[in-house]
Amino acid sequence: MRIEKPVIIAGAGPVGCTAALYLAQRGIPVTLLESGQELPKTLRASTWHPPTMDMMSELGIAQAIIDLGLIADRYQFRDRRTGAIAEFDLAALQADTRHPYRVQTEQWRMTQLVWDKLQREYPTTTCLLDHSVKGVHQDSHGVEVLVWTSQGEQIIDGSFLLGCDGADSNVRKATAISFEGFTYPEKFLVASTPFPLETKFDRLSLVNYVSDPDEWLVLLKTTSLWRVLIPTDPNNTDDSLFLSDAWIQDRLQHMAPHSEPYEIGHRTLYRVHQRVAKTYRRGRVLIAGDAAHINNPLGGMGMNGGIHDAYNLAGRLSRIHEGADVDEELDLYDKQRRLICMHVVQEHTINNKKLLETKDPDVQRKRQDEFMRTAADPKLAREFLLKTSMIQSLRDAAKIS
Repeated sequence: MRIEKPVIIAGAGPVGCTAALYLAQRGIPVTLLESGQELPKTLRASTWHPPTMDMMSELGIAQAIIDLGLIADRYQFRDRRTGAIAEFDLAALQADTRHPYRVQTEQWRMTQLVWDKLQREYPTTTCLLDHSVKGVHQDSHGVEVLVWTSQGEQIIDGSFLLGCDGADSNVRKATAISFEGFTYPEKFLVASTPFPLETKFDRLSLVNYVSDPDEWLVLLKTTSLWRVLIPTDPNNTDDSLFLSDAWIQDRLQHMAPHSEPYEIGHRTLYRVHQRVAKTYRRGRVLIAGDAAHINNPLGGMGMNGGIHDAYNLAGRLSRIHEGADVDEELDLYDKQRRLICMHVVQEHTINNKKLLETKDPDVQRKRQDEFMRTAADPKLAREFLLKTSMIQSLRDAAKIS
């Protein structure tokens, strides 16, 4: 079947923008909806894995993303108690990807880039701010999407509806898809500082996972800031405390004592979940990214996994446009992406957190020794990097039929 009516995409984050650009480049009409009055510029995901950059290259925007960020060709697991460092060099993946490195840049830079590109270069694409999905009716020929705007409600007619509208997805709720999983008791704080933290640590890389008997943390560098992710006390429900300059300053000084107060910029406190939707498909309505699955941020698999969803789904819609069977293609999207999320991404991110937060010194020592042995062995290091970069999960998904 030819897709004549637009594919309606709810959510103009990295997932929705990836799907929109992929479809637009193949001549498929798209209506991209964003609920806000402007594209969000909050400091959320910032790590772009090698296979994600391969996808961005195929969309023609990889170099632009690289130009907006930093190339991280290695990352580290650090033990603050012993000072041990296990460093993984992504050059081991040169035979597996065109981009054997991570790129560190905030997700909003990509979404603004794509939003502008869609409006400038693709006349069959409509980009609308201030449009939030409230309901959907569908039949075998298409979808009618009820949308709320500040000017009132309206109906948008389309061929398919893609819910890329985040963890609180209105699309998922409108189709009564359950979101199964659990919520961690503690909240995570992400704070940023322009201070050059690389001067406080020996051989600090741009991406670092740091274990500590008292408090684990993650250190990530972007173009102008260091971002520090810290767990908070689950027994304290005073969010204002964790967001205060005094508390953040105390944690930064604990991490790296400094004679002067650190300059503190953006800070965000958020709950962390491990959840996967019961299905990614309800007829002509499909969900992807955080609307379909959420996990803790350790390993950078949330945004990247969502982009992989979008790329898979947009590819299947393109094949439908060229005559492939609708049910076969969309059922396979659901099967491939959901199984991989359940058995790879969820397990990996849960294990990452358990390894970082353990307070048992023997367990910590064994874990760090294992990381160091793996990093020192070329074969083991490549196998490890194939998994953590998400290359292996894409290969495994492609085998599911």
